[in-house]
Amino acid sequence: MYKRILVAIDGTSAASLALAEAIELARDHGTEILLVHVIDDLRLTAGDIGGVNLSYEAPRLREAGKALLQDAAARARAAGIAVRSVLLEELGVGVGACLVQRAREWQADLIVCGTHGRRGIRRLLMGSDAEYIVRHTPVPVLLVRHADGNDAR
Repeated sequence: MYKRILVAIDGTSAASLALAEAIELARDHGTEILLVHVIDDLRLTAGDIGGVNLSYEAPRLREAGKALLQDAAARARAAGIAVRSVLLEELGVGVGACLVQRAREWQADLIVCGTHGRRGIRRLLMGSDAEYIVRHTPVPVLLVRHADGNDAR
C-alpha cells in the first residue's frame, strides 16, 4: 500500500515516536523512508533580539539538523529499512509548506509526523505545522502525538 513514506524529523520526542511508527509501517509494507528536517527560517531571520543576533545560529542549526538526520537514518537502517534524508532550508517558506512541497516532489504515499497537541494560546503563538500539512497535503498523513503534548526542543 505505502511505498514511499516521508517522515518529519525535528528532534522532539513526538518526532522520535513518529519515526518509530514509520519504521514499523515500512517494515510491514516494504517501504522506503525519506527523512526530512526543515531549518525554521523564522529563527534565522528574526534579527537582533535582546542583543543576540539569531542569524549567527544558522551554522549550528544546520549541524544539529544533519546530526538529527544521521541518527534517525541509523535507526531506520538498523531495522532494515531503505532510507534517504534531506535537510531543507528555504527562506520565506514555513516548515509545513516545505514538508508538503517535498512530499509532492518525492511522490510520497504517506507523511508521518509528530504533533505536540498544543491548544489555545500556545498553538496560536507557536503555529501548527501538523495542521498545515493536514490541510494542504495531497497524500494521507499519520500524526503521532506525544503522550503529554508538552515537548521541549
